[in-house]
Amino acid sequence: MYRHNHYSLMRSLLIGRFQPFHKGHLKLIHYFLKKDYEIIIGIGSAQKSYTYTNPFTGGERYLMISQSLEEKHCHIIPIPDINRYGIWVSHVTDLVPPFEMVLTNNSLLKELFTREGYTIQETPLFKRKEYSGTEIRKRMIKNQDWQSLVPPPVVKIIDTINGIQRTKHLSSNDK
Repeated sequence: MYRHNHYSLMRSLLIGRFQPFHKGHLKLIHYFLKKDYEIIIGIGSAQKSYTYTNPFTGGERYLMISQSLEEKHCHIIPIPDINRYGIWVSHVTDLVPPFEMVLTNNSLLKELFTREGYTIQETPLFKRKEYSGTEIRKRMIKNQDWQSLVPPPVVKIIDTINGIQRTKHLSSNDK
């Protein structure tokens, strides 16, 4: 296992779809940065877009994250799916810098990375009912306040790409 000692930071992997990136994600990243972690932010299912559950492209999600963070100790890496769990961890480790720990509450990720010898650190949840991509997309469709749940740069990006109309259109097509 890799031990990153140059800055005495523990390099850790955090994977999410970030559809969209919200204040819960931001609080989680800040929580671990305060504990002297260096964080690799993996944009999961990076190839998926233009569906109700994945309305935003990998590039749009990259912008949402990068423009919401000012920290030096974060790396953002798109991770496309390969749909083969037996080799998925190897696929991820080929795409990202070496890391020691995986930050997740996802049971599948826990199982896959534990099997490969990685340490798992469960993550705190911040206002999980509100800070949820599903909740934010529902609010967009219903013309309710979603802006207070995401960092200001995300609001700007979603407005610029006409993301509300896209989400509304995709939700009507998925029904």
